Amino acid sequence: MVSFAPRRCGRATAWLAASLGLSACAVGPNYVPPEAPPVGRYTKEPLQNPSAADKIRTRQGGSADQSFVSGADIPGQWWTLFHAKALNRLVEQALANNPTLEAAQASLRVAQQNVLAQKGTLYPSLTATPQIQGALAPGLDLQSPLNNQNQYLYSLSTPQAVVSYNPDVFGGNRRQIESLEATTENQRFQLEAAYLSLTANVVAAAIQEASLRAQIDATRKVIQAQTEVLQLYNKQLSLGQIAGADVVQQQAALALSQQLLPPLEKALAQQRNLLTALAGRLPSDEVSETFDLAALRLPTRLPVSLPSRLVQQRPDVKAAEALVQQASANVGVAVANRLPQFSLTATGGASATRIAQVTSPGAAFFTIIGQATAPIFDAGTLFRRQRAAEETLTEAQAQYKATVITAFQNVADALRALQADAKAVAAADAAVSATNQSLALIRKQYTAGAITSSQVLIAQQGYLSALVTSAAARATQYADTAALFVALGGGWWNRADVAPPPPEKDPLKIL
Repeated sequence: MVSFAPRRCGRATAWLAASLGLSACAVGPNYVPPEAPPVGRYTKEPLQNPSAADKIRTRQGGSADQSFVSGADIPGQWWTLFHAKALNRLVEQALANNPTLEAAQASLRVAQQNVLAQKGTLYPSLTATPQIQGALAPGLDLQSPLNNQNQYLYSLSTPQAVVSYNPDVFGGNRRQIESLEATTENQRFQLEAAYLSLTANVVAAAIQEASLRAQIDATRKVIQAQTEVLQLYNKQLSLGQIAGADVVQQQAALALSQQLLPPLEKALAQQRNLLTALAGRLPSDEVSETFDLAALRLPTRLPVSLPSRLVQQRPDVKAAEALVQQASANVGVAVANRLPQFSLTATGGASATRIAQVTSPGAAFFTIIGQATAPIFDAGTLFRRQRAAEETLTEAQAQYKATVITAFQNVADALRALQADAKAVAAADAAVSATNQSLALIRKQYTAGAITSSQVLIAQQGYLSALVTSAAARATQYADTAALFVALGGGWWNRADVAPPPPEKDPLKIL
């Protein structure tokens, strides 16, 4: 039982209130968020839309042209702009089952709990320490055996409570809380980065699978055509119309084309394993979704955020900014450690040899102790720790600047790539059409005996190369379109499909 005298309680309350009043300032720098770079565009010259040369249309029936919409916002589910249901399903599976996200969510919850734990240092702590003691009075062995020896044995009951409080006079604890809150903010954006990275990897892997399937299909078509030519050559050889060297040359060309197929099939199998792993499954439980370029629709209107918004949209930039704030708060912690530290301890309770007597006024006791400690000599340890914290802040600021520069570079690279991709796709598709027509004419001329077999082989190789180049060019355009969405932040601020878990509420409302 705790018993306080009214006058003493009033003094203790006044002392605690005064101590709380002293905790109104915090040493160290106050964090100021950095401003966005004062630039109006991502490239040196005004941005030009990706335009295909001579407005060439692709074999898929669509144009390779795209247009940039400056200032437009990015949807939270940006991958849906490719209008592929299989892709949407696979991304949903990855978001639901990938263990990387689970680990990132747990890291965020750890940071949140550390903040709540540190907030407890701003308030007094109350500890109950009840004690029952059995004692033997001294001198028992010196007494006569006729005396009652039990009177020298007694018990002491002492229920008491201890209130401890460390006034945060110079704000060291509050700076520590600020540092932990910045760590929580960093983990929150690390989680957003994990979401963005996962969705981007799924989209990139799906596009790569589609590219490999297109290359495999092109290679098989060429092998089929070369096989048909070889059959024709063998027929002509039996009739004495051509020499055996022509047949051997065609056999060599067919063998070279067949040699290209196994590496592509191996790459496709490994790509399937990658997609399965991203979906949070084992390779034996392969995902059912498959991808080809014909099933993907190229987004033609591309939202491009204003440069002034980029630093607020990129998760890596926001995470780096949180590290700057954390380093700034740690400077305050280091400064506060060099200043006097104060503590208050109040103990109240009662003590009696019988439990029934602990409630009597005469059994009550009360003590309050105030203590201050200040470093006098530590061989410069605390000063050097402060200097280290200040240099850590400088490092974090420099890393933040580097992250911002990289972010703008990523966007500029994606914009430049898309400008080049439009022309590359159109040119590659035109090359496929031209080489296909040329091969058909050359085959007719060869059948008529107007040209040699070597010219047919050259035309076949040109057509094969054009098919593979066209497939790779289209896949690159899709991939660079996805890279632009990722470089601009991925629209996490508009996302409604998944969200970080809300911070757990502290059971003590005063915290």
